[in-house]
Amino acid sequence: MSTDKNTFKTINPATEETIATYNYISSGDAKKKVEDCHNAFLDWKLKPLEERAEILKSIGKTLEKHKESYAQLMTQEMGKLLSHSYQEIDLCISICEYTATEGLKQLQDQERSLFDGGKGTIHYSPIGVVYGIQPWNFPLYQPIRYSIASLMAGNGVLLKHAKNVTGCALKLKEIYEEAGLPKNLFQVLVINHSVSDDIIANQYVKGVTHTGSTPAGKHVAVKAAEVIKKTVLELGSNDAYIVLDDADISKAAKICANARIYNNGQTCIAAKRFIVVDSVYDEFKKEFVNIMQNMSYGDPTNNDNDLGPIARKDLREQLHNKVEESVENGAEILCGGKIPDTNGYYYPSTVLGNVTPGQPAYSQELFGPVASLIKAKDNTDAMRIANDSKFGLGGGIFSENEDKAMDLAKNYFDTGMIHINSYGLAYPNMPFGGVKNSGYGREHGGFGIKEFVNAKAITQA
Repeated sequence: MSTDKNTFKTINPATEETIATYNYISSGDAKKKVEDCHNAFLDWKLKPLEERAEILKSIGKTLEKHKESYAQLMTQEMGKLLSHSYQEIDLCISICEYTATEGLKQLQDQERSLFDGGKGTIHYSPIGVVYGIQPWNFPLYQPIRYSIASLMAGNGVLLKHAKNVTGCALKLKEIYEEAGLPKNLFQVLVINHSVSDDIIANQYVKGVTHTGSTPAGKHVAVKAAEVIKKTVLELGSNDAYIVLDDADISKAAKICANARIYNNGQTCIAAKRFIVVDSVYDEFKKEFVNIMQNMSYGDPTNNDNDLGPIARKDLREQLHNKVEESVENGAEILCGGKIPDTNGYYYPSTVLGNVTPGQPAYSQELFGPVASLIKAKDNTDAMRIANDSKFGLGGGIFSENEDKAMDLAKNYFDTGMIHINSYGLAYPNMPFGGVKNSGYGREHGGFGIKEFVNAKAITQA
């Protein structure tokens, strides 16, 4: 860490070496960037939908052009497996294509007949500048997820990215402008938290979207509410994956293991709590632990490794402290659970058994490759435990009776996204978001395009 409060370094978590040094911009410079974005928006909002869509498609093509260098940069800055970096870019290209096509449909004027014989028109107008505060775990996907939808809607976009992926943020701005996006319409703000609050209050900022922890989300929501601005929040979670008594145990164990360690376990919608019915608990435990304890960690550019490092040293410490606190309160380590004596912020794939209420492993989000194994009495008890959480982002159900699983997903599982006998991250054509302390609002699937628009009701006699 730099001793200069206005300077910070990005660190390669696999090697602990410095990548680059950056300076925070001043409050005045940040304000000027917001004004420039607003001025660019005044022109952009008048562009036809078709023209906006073509630029979004061009962004996708430009991402493909820079795929190799961007993937290397993501892996270098936050430690994700290089193969996962490629997958992330592919997803972002798909989002550009889908939003360009779906946006044309979603944002068309709608005509309605009025009860008095008049004519009604619903027109979707952009609201202005949208401010995004984004985390480091998906350095490209997180800003793409909200910015592409906002740009299609005709808004200007600001990005405050996590400082450890500053290089990725700045490279994205270059790609946007190379693809033909008007200069200043997308602005990267390299600012500290105190300046961020000023950005929320800025007169030109009309909406705020944040992905991150629940405490940070509460802070953003309060600051936005003070100035009457809409927010979309995608916050933490503790996703439950339920293994019912009629599940294919071998299949469930393999999918659950991959769902826990994907992106080095640092995913808000990763599988975290594994709630297994008593009648199949021992069988699942044996297979699941066997898979997890054989996960290899090491150089994220080596395709033979299953895990790269935790993104930052302090985050690894937080993760390990929660593991130790859980053990102190009765949990048992079935594999892993020790910080390796090696260079880099690595943490082994870990399974905790005997996880019960009162332990961090039961109620808190463990952001890393640590699985909480919980025994349920029966299928009903498993659903009760799954819903016994302040979070509600994602989840999963394993059952060979898909009609039963679908009924549970529709009517009983209190969460935003549910996978049946599978695991997935995000799909461009499906809504993304949660309930309870996991936030509110939806992205993808056409929903995000309308989060920051003004639905105007225009009537004619």
